[in-house]
Amino acid sequence: MYKALVRPFLFLFPPEKVHYWSMDSLMFLCKMAPTRWLIQKLFSSSTQGPEVAVAGLAFKNPIGLAAGFDKDARYLHALVCLGFGHVEVGTVTPKAQAGNDKPRLFRLPEDQGLINRMGFNNGGLEAMVERLKHRPEGLIVGGNIGKNKVTPNDEAVNDYLICFNALHPYVDYFVINVSSPNTPGLRELQEKEPLRRIIHAVMEGSKSKTIQRPIFLKIAPDLTEGQLDDILDIATTEGLTGLICTNTTISREGLKTKGSELQSIGNGGLSGRPVFRHSTEVLHYLSERKPDDLVLIGVGGVFTAEDAELKLRSGASLVQVYTGFIYEGPSMVGKICKSLRSTNS
Repeated sequence: MYKALVRPFLFLFPPEKVHYWSMDSLMFLCKMAPTRWLIQKLFSSSTQGPEVAVAGLAFKNPIGLAAGFDKDARYLHALVCLGFGHVEVGTVTPKAQAGNDKPRLFRLPEDQGLINRMGFNNGGLEAMVERLKHRPEGLIVGGNIGKNKVTPNDEAVNDYLICFNALHPYVDYFVINVSSPNTPGLRELQEKEPLRRIIHAVMEGSKSKTIQRPIFLKIAPDLTEGQLDDILDIATTEGLTGLICTNTTISREGLKTKGSELQSIGNGGLSGRPVFRHSTEVLHYLSERKPDDLVLIGVGGVFTAEDAELKLRSGASLVQVYTGFIYEGPSMVGKICKSLRSTNS
């Protein structure tokens, strides 16, 4: 029903506007006990298992929602009703920022993809902390942290530390995001020495905490093998928990969408089906070379159970979805989990 009726209706409207409208509507329904029970019965009851233990955390299933969908931790009480094993909120920055000019989110239906240049739009750290104080029970929540657009790269480490310290009591794991293509100069922080400084500072900050949270790094799919090797070296020497493979791509290779339309859209990160192959190749490359204790999370172009299974076979311990969830609908998590349970039985 979602693909036949609901999605065509939603796709009549601008993607960013309809995102907030649909999630606000879902939140409203989940506040009322009868409709919350019905939504959980329809979508969450089929998502229990296969359970997986990763980085000291117990996930009810391996399918999570990637960062960017719930930037401000507004929708956790609705998302838990849909059965996600974890939700990654953010990317959050110390100060609220508007992000890039609109329109900044574009559908590519022929390619089952999205292009976004959101630019870390978020309501800021303080507002997120207040919401996370009332997060739902039974849902693992990750905090994806970044730097403000106005913060120079040589001062970026301070922004990451501010976010890390403020969120530490309220999230279960962290993700350092230096791989978004939509903040000018951000991907320069993936170079070896700037990246080492940021990770080292966060890891040192973690040592002062009574509870040690897992810390991941989210990487781009557009890195060379040499850059991936550098990241593996830093992750190993600094003691990172793992890597999230991958963010969106700046490539437009092999798309069915007309070149004129792509040109009119302009810059931004591409997600969805077109990034699946390359993101999985990056995942496999790192899996073949990483130490045994370094955890990999696979994200990029997952739409079906077969996609998720390939990510897991390629070395991922967990899988995250985003664009596939928009195209496939709220029953997606249950379908994937049912297949994974069957495979594991």
